[in-house]
Amino acid sequence: MEDLFDAAGVSGDVPRPLADRLRPKTIKEITGQTHLLGEGGLLTRMVAQGRITNLILWGPPGTGKTTLAQALANETDLHFEQLSAIFSGVKDLKAAFEHARMRRREGRGTLLFVDEIHRFNKAQQDSFLPVMEDGTIILIGATTENPSFELNNALLSRSQVLPFERHSAKDLENLLQRAEVEIGRPLPIDAEARQHLLALADGDGRMIINMAEELFLDLGEEKILKKEDLAKVLFRRRPTYDKAGDGHYNLISALHKSVRGSDPDAALYWFARMLEGGEDPIYIARRLVRMAVEDIGLADPQALVQTNAAKDAFHFLGSPEGELALAQAVLYLASAPKSNAAYVAYKASRIAAKESGALLPPKIALNAPTSLMADQGYGDGYIYDHDTPHCFSGQDYFPDEFGERPHLYQPVPRGFERELGKRMSYWASLRDGETSEPKAKKSDEDGD
Repeated sequence: MEDLFDAAGVSGDVPRPLADRLRPKTIKEITGQTHLLGEGGLLTRMVAQGRITNLILWGPPGTGKTTLAQALANETDLHFEQLSAIFSGVKDLKAAFEHARMRRREGRGTLLFVDEIHRFNKAQQDSFLPVMEDGTIILIGATTENPSFELNNALLSRSQVLPFERHSAKDLENLLQRAEVEIGRPLPIDAEARQHLLALADGDGRMIINMAEELFLDLGEEKILKKEDLAKVLFRRRPTYDKAGDGHYNLISALHKSVRGSDPDAALYWFARMLEGGEDPIYIARRLVRMAVEDIGLADPQALVQTNAAKDAFHFLGSPEGELALAQAVLYLASAPKSNAAYVAYKASRIAAKESGALLPPKIALNAPTSLMADQGYGDGYIYDHDTPHCFSGQDYFPDEFGERPHLYQPVPRGFERELGKRMSYWASLRDGETSEPKAKKSDEDGD
């Protein structure tokens, strides 16, 4: 393969970034992704068979997607060509396809690597289909976003999606050691600072190498840096988090499920992770309100009050003090009794309303402000509930044509809904002709 520096018209003697100097040439040299590159892994088998298919590499930044594409080209004698969807357009794609056709006529295949492939629009993505189908190119696309949402089905159906994982601490340590071998001396930091450096990289292999290079350049061999001194040399890196992408949805999903699963510690952790990533606190507040009505509901009616109060407190206090009010709401929701009975009932009512059409209310539920409406029987037979012995008439307010009365709301035996369930059982007994007052039922537990 043509050397990248020669292709760019730059002398190979020009100093190269450490990350480029450490870039593996074969898949055996690649750190991490053992589920794909280990013994029996999919890519290991492909290389052994000399057969590469169209691939979509999906994962966080700095996990080796570009490196893998280059290594696959090296090991299969394919010409490696790289495009970035951020800087490329239709003209660039047409040129790349034409060059690939010329190479094919000369007997050599092309591995076209497209970084950030999800940035291409539908028409641009569709343009790959003919050259993928006739074998003009082997496409390897890289994306940090969920391909299911960002790539066309036609493109996905012609490719295998391979998920890439964040580098483990062991992987990052391996990269640090390779950097030290390449430079020829140990990284000038103590053991605690080294662990902190691994944490700062947040699973990003490229980031750990870049930070190591910065430390090698700024520090001599005589000085050993401590953890508290790292910030003076390195800018603190925020955790990988894209407020408009997968990271955003993954973290809010983790927060929501931790609340639903009554895990206050995990819920508080994911809440903090979102704040550290730069998430808008008001977005989190809106989602907390939704959790209050979707997952807690009438099991604890105060949940909605608490979340709205936290939202108002944040508006009043601003940041950073206002985040504490949101944290309190997170803890309240996670430790509250759970019920989705109201949520289920609401969805069932929407289905019933849609399927039943434009049925009129029963006449007992209609007012008769005019004589004509009275003549039509509006209001006939209506019983004023407050005039009954139990303040409950038991009349049916569903449309006459509805048939069997549906039971849309089913309270759970937790929290305040336990009491609501007792009330509904009492009203049901009155409908059935039982008029005795309900007996107090002793609960087996005081908690929820």
